[in-house]
Amino acid sequence: MKKRHFLIFLGGLLATLLLTLRVSTLGGLTLDLRDSVTAQTSGGLLISAAASLQNVLEAIDPQAEQTVGAGVNYNFGSSGALQQQIEQGAPADVFISAASRQMDALQQKGLILTDTRRNLLTNHLVLIVPSNSSLNLTSFRQLTGDKVQKIAVGEPRSVPVGQYTEELFKNLGILAQVRSKLIYGNSVRNVLAAVESGNVDAGIVYTTDRLISTQVKQVATAPDELHSPIVYPIAVLKESKNPQAAKSYVEFLSSSPASAVFQRYGFGISE
Repeated sequence: MKKRHFLIFLGGLLATLLLTLRVSTLGGLTLDLRDSVTAQTSGGLLISAAASLQNVLEAIDPQAEQTVGAGVNYNFGSSGALQQQIEQGAPADVFISAASRQMDALQQKGLILTDTRRNLLTNHLVLIVPSNSSLNLTSFRQLTGDKVQKIAVGEPRSVPVGQYTEELFKNLGILAQVRSKLIYGNSVRNVLAAVESGNVDAGIVYTTDRLISTQVKQVATAPDELHSPIVYPIAVLKESKNPQAAKSYVEFLSSSPASAVFQRYGFGISE
């Protein structure tokens, strides 16, 4: 088979797979690969966004599509995993991270349009337990106690909530005492799901994740000075197939109507 025909065959096979497969990840986050094909070929947008943004971006979506004049599809996951996908050439028009680290990495590799980058949102770190928990926890320091056996946290190398949590434990001086109790999740929603299921005694998530669940209760809030500022940077990717629509999407998320929805879901607006 000639090389050209072979490449055409591979392209057709990939397109067929993309049109028929769904890829699922832990914690209830899914990416329908058919959507990425549609977004990249019909003038629509594909947004790679931190898992903690799923509910609010889906709520904003009708307004966003009307404003930018294009369909908008989403790929939700941990910021570190999304960063790696983008570095490996996965299609996307806009990236929204839950920490600066991942956006910094893409910027250093020349993968974003730097003039579109801005800090969009803020959040807070909270300690949660199952809603029927009998533990009388009121502070993070109590996680060192014998009654707490399992603590769900984000994986700190790729999940921003895990990065913030590790910084918190270090600054409280309790990391060594709790390390053996830590159960690592591949996204903040995975951490939330572990607490909801009752498979762990406690977990650390963002305020916004606690607000979407009736199966957990918040027992403490981390002082902001004990970890890096929680910010959500946003930027258009250099390889966007629809850069003008992508820039319009970024502008819309910074608008007053979008900010009102973000605040309703518990996010702070970055100054």
